[in-house]
Amino acid sequence: MATREKILESSMQLFHEQGYTATGISTILRRAEANPGSLYHFFKTKEDLVHAVLDQYQELLWPVVLGPVQEAEQDPIERIFRLLDWYRDSMVESGCRLGCPIGNLALELSDTHPQARPKIEANLAGWRAGIRGWLDEAADRLPQDCDREALSYFVLTVMEGGLLQARAADDLAPFDASVAVLRDHFNRLLAAAKGTGHD
Repeated sequence: MATREKILESSMQLFHEQGYTATGISTILRRAEANPGSLYHFFKTKEDLVHAVLDQYQELLWPVVLGPVQEAEQDPIERIFRLLDWYRDSMVESGCRLGCPIGNLALELSDTHPQARPKIEANLAGWRAGIRGWLDEAADRLPQDCDREALSYFVLTVMEGGLLQARAADDLAPFDASVAVLRDHFNRLLAAAKGTGHD
């Protein structure tokens, strides 16, 4: 792996594990097995580095997360719940410790590093666009007046809010409860569409 990629991958891991502020450059260098000259050759400041991390997350969203979910599930609505299951599994693996890397950075950096906001929002917009695409595929099964854009926001809110509460409680129950309510909401939407003959 090239030096830049090693630095970037190490930064992604450490920002997720420790947070941006708590992660020092020396720790990144140790993890990447790189020297300061190499880091500053590619990234002039630590803020440049976190911007590159956010760019990398955006580039990896489809090939690493959304694409595999779409390939594994034909039903576009069930893809949403498979995606939520994928995040739940990651929380099980971490013991409810790490949460969403983009959500974590959003909470930590939005007020203190406003220059990062557009890149954070671009990442969240990518998630919403993927979910919205699945909802559009299922449009003929949803009520005609269903606001699919707003629904994509709601799905992401359930995911991020559920993860946040699960971390705080050290328990997956808040996440599971949130997903259960989302499932009920979709069931009601599907039933309403059938009831009006919109299928």
